[in-house]
Amino acid sequence: MFAQKQLTIEQCETFFLKNNFLLIAEQYNIVASQAGVVQAAIWEQPYFNAEFNFVNPEAGAVFDVGKNGQKAFAIQQLIYLGGKKKSEIALARSNQAIAEMEFEQLVRQLKFEIATSFYTLFFEINKASSIEEQLQNVDRLTDAYAEQVKRGNIALKDLVRLQSLSLNIKSQLSAIRQNIFQAQSNLKLLTGLDSLIVPAGGEQISDEDFVKVLSYNSDQIKERAIGKNTEILIAEKMVANAELYLQWQKTLNTPDLTLGPSYDQRGGAFANQVNMNLGISLPFWRRNRGNISIAKAQSIQSSVLKDHKTLELKTKIDNTINNLLHQQQLYKNFGPEILPNAELVYRGMLANFQKQNISLIEFTDFIESYSQSILLINEIKKQIVLFGEELNFLVNEKLF
Repeated sequence: MFAQKQLTIEQCETFFLKNNFLLIAEQYNIVASQAGVVQAAIWEQPYFNAEFNFVNPEAGAVFDVGKNGQKAFAIQQLIYLGGKKKSEIALARSNQAIAEMEFEQLVRQLKFEIATSFYTLFFEINKASSIEEQLQNVDRLTDAYAEQVKRGNIALKDLVRLQSLSLNIKSQLSAIRQNIFQAQSNLKLLTGLDSLIVPAGGEQISDEDFVKVLSYNSDQIKERAIGKNTEILIAEKMVANAELYLQWQKTLNTPDLTLGPSYDQRGGAFANQVNMNLGISLPFWRRNRGNISIAKAQSIQSSVLKDHKTLELKTKIDNTINNLLHQQQLYKNFGPEILPNAELVYRGMLANFQKQNISLIEFTDFIESYSQSILLINEIKKQIVLFGEELNFLVNEKLF
């Protein structure tokens, strides 16, 4: 129904880095944070003030600004005290670092979603291929039985039993195809491609991959994850960022200085008077104490959230490792030889049934059992790969 494109997982990631709209949009957060650093370093513009005579009642003149008239000029510059600019720039640079780390986390998250969708698609297609072959054989037998029922050679109950088996297999196939369509939709969205994606024909996973042993124990893996997981690194940076914000709010309590020269032609104590103006707010009360209290609360909050993120990561790692080991044990219990053996027996059962060496009940019972085995083995394989990818994502390192 739709155009399909065969891709490896590496090719999917290449299209993702090029086309993904979320990734493109997130890049502008980095650009904005870089502009924030530039903005934080900019000082206030100097303030220029001019005063001209409007009416000179003594001379009866208007706009008397000549050499015997009156005019005055002043320039003022705001001077930040208390390290305000230094703190503001440090906070802006911290925000930039957080934006860059959040971009990295988004890349990792979406790559993990690509891997999840790709391998789900890979194993669901394997399931569908096996089920479709069985369905074709059962449907051929059903058609033959229907013809024999019409002739009165076979009881109707035998036809109904085959039809029920066919319906059950079709129900299984329908659920599998829903998973296939969902995985293809996810990959299409992530890669930005118009065509539906299917794993490339050469894409294979060896039996050794399903029983791979982790190089580190659970505690070692959690220790490595804390130093590499971008969510934890972002949480740590948020703690530092909150401290910088608190420091900046404290500096705002320090009054700023206004400084600049002025010229007054005739309005001062002397003619053509040149002055130096100095102004500063009187710190009779801490005008920023409310914002400081808010910043302190946010600093404590960010530290608590970091501890929560750390605990959450450790819990996820334990859960993922336990699930991975459980699925590997299930695979070992069945053994990699179960599929070829089951396939061999399936061919024999089908041939013997066609030769009427076994009963319909025996054949249908075996087909149902065989279908469940095929689906179960492929599901176990899929879960091993998915939990392995999840562990890699959590630790931010290729462990499985």
